[in-house]
Amino acid sequence: MSTRKSGRRLAAAAFAALLMGSGAAAADEIVLAHGANPGNPRADAAEMFAALVERYSGGAITVNVAGAASLGDDGEMIQSVKVGTIQMTANSQGAFSQVVPEVATLGLPFLFDSLPDAWATLDGPVGTELSARAEQKGFVIVGWWDNGVRHITTVKGPITAPADVAGLKIRTPPDPMTLDIFKALGANPAPLAWSELPTALKTGTFEAQENPLTNIHSAKLHEITTYISLTGHKYEGTPLIANAGWWNGLSDAQRDLIRRAVGEAGWYQRGRSLIDNERLVAVIKQEGGTFQEVDKQPFVEATASVYESWKGRFPDFVSLLTKEAAGTKAR
Repeated sequence: MSTRKSGRRLAAAAFAALLMGSGAAAADEIVLAHGANPGNPRADAAEMFAALVERYSGGAITVNVAGAASLGDDGEMIQSVKVGTIQMTANSQGAFSQVVPEVATLGLPFLFDSLPDAWATLDGPVGTELSARAEQKGFVIVGWWDNGVRHITTVKGPITAPADVAGLKIRTPPDPMTLDIFKALGANPAPLAWSELPTALKTGTFEAQENPLTNIHSAKLHEITTYISLTGHKYEGTPLIANAGWWNGLSDAQRDLIRRAVGEAGWYQRGRSLIDNERLVAVIKQEGGTFQEVDKQPFVEATASVYESWKGRFPDFVSLLTKEAAGTKAR
């Protein structure tokens, strides 16, 4: 870890503690918290965001990055943003769906054919609608970064068919969509905080987990669960969430430069995610991982009930989402 990154994390923790005691929020200092490990595209994009904000503001605004869950897990970071003890978090789709339930529908099984299709959907009417719903809850979604397409890793052997998932003790994020997908496949899923996952896998609490390759590699999960089955069962985004009161207290110029920095760092982060989704296959193989290609159609059929369930809960939004997703496929 670089001295600069370490210093930023320490500064972020100290600044957050100061805010907790004072209840104040400085417009010229931003704490951006996230849970990714060093080397993960999200972690690198957060550092890039900090550098861009400092440059575009002429040094008037400083971003202190608190990474690797140093200020709590995703749910705790969201709560800290809500009460204003930190200003922003690059968070997870699953955790934020506890605040805005419609966010979970972005992970409908096999919804997108590619990462660019998912990004195009998020950058259109779907993202606008989710932003409006977030503001009703006291949050602003400043932008969307990427958290990739998710695959299953196991300790016992590869997954080749839905029958292989039946009864599997698999860790999921605190995301109702992921739980529904694995219940439909007959697994035994349970949510667990990201920071606790490696230990839970090592101790046998779980025999499987699911994540994009970027997260699997940066957390060295492939060293514990060496069988990686390329199920690609769902997509997840990374919402950049801000406290609405703090955000609305900024000037137009400050909001514009922060959005610009989020967008530019986001294109870097999305590109890293896209490239790493291919590059890391060879890297993980060299480090002892074993890959299994998967015929997805049986999984699509086995999870069809998940669509019906979520259409029943959010008919208008799911209709918009599936329409926009289909439109990206037709381009």
